[in-house]
Amino acid sequence: MTGGGGVDALDLALLSALTKSPRSGVLELSRRVGVARATAQARLQRLEESGVITGYGPEIDLGAAGFAVQAFVTLEIAQGALDDVTADLAAIPGVLEAHATTGAGDVLCRVAAESHGALQEILLRLGRSSCVVRSTSVIVLSELVPRRALPLLAAGGARPAGRAPAYRSGTAGAAR
Repeated sequence: MTGGGGVDALDLALLSALTKSPRSGVLELSRRVGVARATAQARLQRLEESGVITGYGPEIDLGAAGFAVQAFVTLEIAQGALDDVTADLAAIPGVLEAHATTGAGDVLCRVAAESHGALQEILLRLGRSSCVVRSTSVIVLSELVPRRALPLLAAGGARPAGRAPAYRSGTAGAAR
């Protein structure tokens, strides 16, 4: 890995194997990518320490869990109220994520609810925040591309992995 947080080909292979089979242990991952267990362990540890890997939690299908109604809500907030609106948003369980943005709105939120009535309650609660000047919402009809990262990492031109020891490349003793 580079100091700038980039990933190389081995990191990408480990991330891909881990994404395809998130319950795999280090030994299984090392076998899948063809490196020693200690190498896989060290790379995963570096990916965690650098913040590339942020967790190993389960992916949750909100629809299957009873929260099939989702929306994106754009908030325009009062000048200088980002910290206050952050606290207000964090206090609403239906707010799945929120991002400060540029453009017409100041904050973009993704929210989920079990029904349209429950979504309306979330929207009303957002509107009651003293920080929110205006909100605009759009309801999600279907997910076309799920949240993902591997295509971006792969397209980003991952560097070749560091050289393998001579015994792995089949060149041990060949130059003697």
